[in-house]
Amino acid sequence: MTDDDTAATAAATGTLGYEQARDELIEVVRRLEAGGTTLEESLALWERGEELAKVCRHWLEGARARLDAALARPQIGGDDEG
Repeated sequence: MTDDDTAATAAATGTLGYEQARDELIEVVRRLEAGGTTLEESLALWERGEELAKVCRHWLEGARARLDAALARPQIGGDDEG
């Protein structure tokens, strides 16, 4: 894959939300498992699946960071007052 291909793929997947990327990844896996594609098609599907998995991982890591930050904040009006 060239730098131009990588940039184009990043631009195409960078705008996907988690659910969109997950749903497309599920479809890619379904097509790969079904078989009946040429080697070239299978490789293209695999590469697309890898990119979609990265997008999903990015979203999940961001969600984890937000949760960790929220949990690290001191609780206001917690059980200590009472």
